Amino acid sequence: MRKAQPKIVAHDVLAAAVRTEKALGRSIVFANGIFDGLHVGHVRYLEAARHQGDVLVVGVNADASARALKGPGRPILDEHARAILVAALRCVDFVVIFADPNVESLLEQLRPQVHVKGTDYTAETVPERAVANRLGIRVAIVGDPKDHSTRALLESVRKGPHG
Repeated sequence: MRKAQPKIVAHDVLAAAVRTEKALGRSIVFANGIFDGLHVGHVRYLEAARHQGDVLVVGVNADASARALKGPGRPILDEHARAILVAALRCVDFVVIFADPNVESLLEQLRPQVHVKGTDYTAETVPERAVANRLGIRVAIVGDPKDHSTRALLESVRKGPHG
């Protein structure tokens, strides 16, 4: 098992590691997200993702792309803090921070066997589905129902214990 910090790698280091893992016959699973305010839904998503193959690679949105997707005031945690939290999970093998609005270029570069998304997606709404189909990457929807969100958690904190 890798320690959290060494799990966080640059794109070129990750590509080499994935090539090595594939040469050893291991299947690669790729998951991604913002992971701002890591919560139980994130953990269940990543644990379920890990069950789809041998090696779990997680892409964490850079601050600028997280802000573009979530709006002003987000992310709460910077990209490095979010990457460290994700890397600390036992089920995660590698973490990479990416700046693009989606992970199409990472799918092209890494060519994992499986690309996973959470249950807030369907097979038809996965943004990278066309690239995954073209590359022969299986798309899997995993995790528990979307009953958890960082937005809801933050709103609960703002309201306090008595609303």
